[in-house]
Parts: sequence; structure tokens; C-alpha cells
Amino acid sequence: MTNDCLRTRALQTLTLRDPQQKCLEVAALWQACLTGALKIRPQQALSADSQSIPGRPERPALVPPAKVQRRAMNTAEGRAALIHALAHIEFNAINLALDAVWRFADMPEAYYRDWLQVAKEEAYHFSLLRQHLQQLGFDYGDFDGHNSLWEMVEKTQADVLARMALVPRTMEARGLDATPPLKQKLLQAGDQAAAAILDIILRDEIGHVAIGNRWFGYLCDQRRLDLVDTFEQLRQQYHAPKLRPPFNLAARKLAGFTDIELAYLNGDCSA
Repeated sequence: MTNDCLRTRALQTLTLRDPQQKCLEVAALWQACLTGALKIRPQQALSADSQSIPGRPERPALVPPAKVQRRAMNTAEGRAALIHALAHIEFNAINLALDAVWRFADMPEAYYRDWLQVAKEEAYHFSLLRQHLQQLGFDYGDFDGHNSLWEMVEKTQADVLARMALVPRTMEARGLDATPPLKQKLLQAGDQAAAAILDIILRDEIGHVAIGNRWFGYLCDQRRLDLVDTFEQLRQQYHAPKLRPPFNLAARKLAGFTDIELAYLNGDCSA
């Protein structure tokens, strides 16, 4: 694998196990991409050892979502557990963005730049959350995590259309709905610093979901598929979770969901 190829380097970065090293390498990749030091090479066929991806540290232990212990927010440990859960999501999001860069060939060059930008911003979010977690006296790995986001990445590895439909537009878009109430909980607990981090995350995640929407729409146009019908077919085919209200409709609209799609979310497809 040549080392001047963005997609090759993204794959190598995906295999890194140390979170700090991974974040630093993502930042370096972004800078190299901006300067033109890395070639994108959309047609290059790449392969990876499935056992090596994603690279992750030995901790946190991964358990089923229902087994992740929840703690009261009125304690420092409870706030730390929530911050840890968010940091774990962001670490997985770094990996999914890198996977989107290396795995799918024959996409426009803008696609690869978009997903590298997502990786860079997810790394920033993870770093902010980890620093705050350390200020609370804890670190990444001190609590259990779950693997549901990466499981959907694995399910959709054979088709970029399914990936765009079910990871950014479904799994990540849930964050648009969940972030405002989480912010309120943190404010009520007196953690204004964490609430400010969530403002940054929500701002950037709107852009990430918009990237998913952009490329899902592009692929549907290429394959002459209906957006809403195709999404529902893929959701059922891959057993993706059905999203339930309340939805952050304002954020979803900013992220590029159409009025018809928003009506579909609410179970009213007549709009």
C-alpha cells in the first residue's frame, strides 16, 4: 500500500489502537489533504484484515447496550459516566468516518474529503470530552461501553448506499435528537463546561448528517431510486432501529432532511 494515498493512510489510521495517537494522525491526515500531499485515488482497490479494524484500546469493556450501567446525574461519577458514554460514541465515530474513506471505491473525490473532515471533527469532539472526563477524575475506559454503532458499520460494509442511509442518516442522526435534552441534564447538574462541549458537537453533527444526506441523495440519483422508499427498504433489510419521536426537526432540516422525509419520520407520509 502506497503511503501517499489518502485512502491507504485512512485504513492505517483506523487500525491504531491508542485513542490519542489516532486523533493526532487524523489531524495530520487532514492537513496533508489540505496541502495536496496525499492523493485520493478513488479507483484503488484496498483490502484489510477484519481482525485489525477498528483499532481500539483494551478498555472500555464492550457490553450489550442494556448492560451499560446508568448512574445518577447528581454525583460526579454519574456525570462522568455520561461524558464517558459520549466520548465512546465520538471515538466510534472517528472509526466509522475513516472506514467510509478507505472502504468504498469509485466515489467522487469530494466524498473522501467530506468523510476525512468528519473524522477530524469527531477526533476533536473526543479530545474535548476526554479532557473534561479527566478533569472529573476519570479517563476513557473507566466505564463500560457498547458497540451498536460499529455493528451497523460492519453490516453495511458491502454497499456504500446502505452505509450512507443507516449510519450517518440513522445512527448519527439520533444524536441530533438526543443532544439538547442531554445538555439540559448537564446544565441542571451544574456542568456548564460539558454543556458547552455539547453545543460544539451538535453544530458539527448537523454537518455530518448533512454529508450523509448529500451522498445518500447522490447515490439514489445515480441508481434512480426514491429517497424515502429506498431508506425504508434498507432499514428493514439491515434491521436498523426504527427512530422514535421526539425529533429535533429544526436540526434535521438543517442537516438536509426534506419535508417529505421529516413527515415520514412522524408517520405521516401524506405531506
